[in-house]
Amino acid sequence: MKLSVIIPNYNGVMYLSKCLEALEKQDYRDFDIIVVDDASTEEGVEETVAMYPRARLIRHEVNEGFASSVNDGIKATDADYVFLLNNDAYVDDGCLRELLAAIEKDGQFSRTFSVQCKMLSAFNHALIDNAGDFYNILGWARSRGKDKLADSHSKAGEVFSACAGAAIYNRKVLMELGLFDENHISYLEDVDLGYRARIYGYVNMYEPNAKVFHEGSATSGSRHNEFKVFLSARNSILVRVKNQTLLQKIVNFPAQEMGVIIKMLFFMNKGLGKAYRQGLKEGRKIKKTDNLQFRKVVFDSAKRKRAWALELEMIKNLIY
Repeated sequence: MKLSVIIPNYNGVMYLSKCLEALEKQDYRDFDIIVVDDASTEEGVEETVAMYPRARLIRHEVNEGFASSVNDGIKATDADYVFLLNNDAYVDDGCLRELLAAIEKDGQFSRTFSVQCKMLSAFNHALIDNAGDFYNILGWARSRGKDKLADSHSKAGEVFSACAGAAIYNRKVLMELGLFDENHISYLEDVDLGYRARIYGYVNMYEPNAKVFHEGSATSGSRHNEFKVFLSARNSILVRVKNQTLLQKIVNFPAQEMGVIIKMLFFMNKGLGKAYRQGLKEGRKIKKTDNLQFRKVVFDSAKRKRAWALELEMIKNLIY
């Protein structure tokens, strides 16, 4: 197969049939589907996957998180490309064809690592859910185009990173970069990977003609909850520890501390200040481990040059 669609699933069997059904309706046919079930406690996953001949199931015995689930799917295929798709996301007609055309646009000389879909709200198709991810100098990541009208962000182009909820990746480059960092468990692992890819000289793209309808937070719950706030705070530390030079860390320290203070006040107002503080504490503890040190970018002159170009982009991203 040229393409494998990888769907991580955790207690999402109620969404899975709709997700798989939309894939079966695609006009592009040279693909298979790998569903990675992350130790769901509900029944019906095997029966649902068995209804679709091009789909196969990998099951975890214990819950390991998003990063481990998609990594296992990536390692289980030898396809040229992998399309990561949330279990509560449903592809529009022609989505796979548009993604492949975008990632293969420059043929063998392409430096494209990933291509992001235009993710629209499954509840209101007139609103954007995600059109790529931004990352700024404060150490914040956010969804580009969130809640804007669907006819905005209508041009293809580069983004800081792709949201792994609906994006295609060059599998060979994924293996070169070391796949998703499982230290993250879930959240910001896609920003981390996209950041790293750009330091290595690749680009992340956005293709508005490839559309996906996303329910959002179907597995983890609401937009803000203790689980998400804890892991996002924790992983925000990991992203900058691994992908910035020592000089960048020194220069960026005041801005990043300001970002932490603003976020702290925001989450305290929502009754989630404790979860945010605990996440930061855990992130600072993990950054000292040997495993995380192994994941840090080893900078040469070319990578430093790209890192400082990204620094300027992160400053510009403050106004978006």
